[in-house]
Amino acid sequence: MQPGYGAPRMILPDKTMAIEEAVARIGNGATVMVGGFGVPGTPFTLIRELVRQGQKDLTVIKNDANEKHLGIDHLLANGQVTRLITTHIGLNPRAIELMNAGRIEVEFCAQGILAERVRAGGAGLKGFLTDIGMDTDLARNKPAFELNGEQALLETALRADVALIHANRADVFGNLDFTATARNFNPLMAMAADLVIVEAETLLPLGGLRPDEVHTPGPFVDCVVQLQELTAEYDVVQR
Repeated sequence: MQPGYGAPRMILPDKTMAIEEAVARIGNGATVMVGGFGVPGTPFTLIRELVRQGQKDLTVIKNDANEKHLGIDHLLANGQVTRLITTHIGLNPRAIELMNAGRIEVEFCAQGILAERVRAGGAGLKGFLTDIGMDTDLARNKPAFELNGEQALLETALRADVALIHANRADVFGNLDFTATARNFNPLMAMAADLVIVEAETLLPLGGLRPDEVHTPGPFVDCVVQLQELTAEYDVVQR
């Protein structure tokens, strides 16, 4: 007899819910990770609902600030963001204007460092040592250590209260599949937040994804919202 044979089968919960209910779980002052690299993988519909609900004093962690009138820019225009942790804002003149006016605080990271800080947070690490950014403005106010005769900077891990994720397909338990370049920061951020909200283009029953199609396992996900339509914001081919 195989171990566990005859044991009761675990019933996995259905995590689907209305977008209004899911986003309402985000509180004022929350730190919010947002997946995406430019357009691919950015959860535009979740962002628009967050704008509609109007939660304030948010710290947003995203690879970029999108472009004007797109994605994160809606949160900036609505005055909901007080701090932005990102790799660049050069495509968004509104973000540059807000930073220069002192209306938002911006923390810049090298792109690989941002990804690794998020990954470290998801892995339960407190941080890591690296020589990337030594003797640059990125090293300002960061502790330095000597390791094997070389200087290294301490980069702290990043975690968030909430992660907003865009998936190509999800089952009702929250197993996720990402398409092409949309598989960028999304899997990392889904591991590094206390509450993970996913918008999915296609919703499948449990078992609808084969095991080798699952890029993020369901235990990391809390809420699944099925997209009813893809707006013009999604109209960039993902390769």
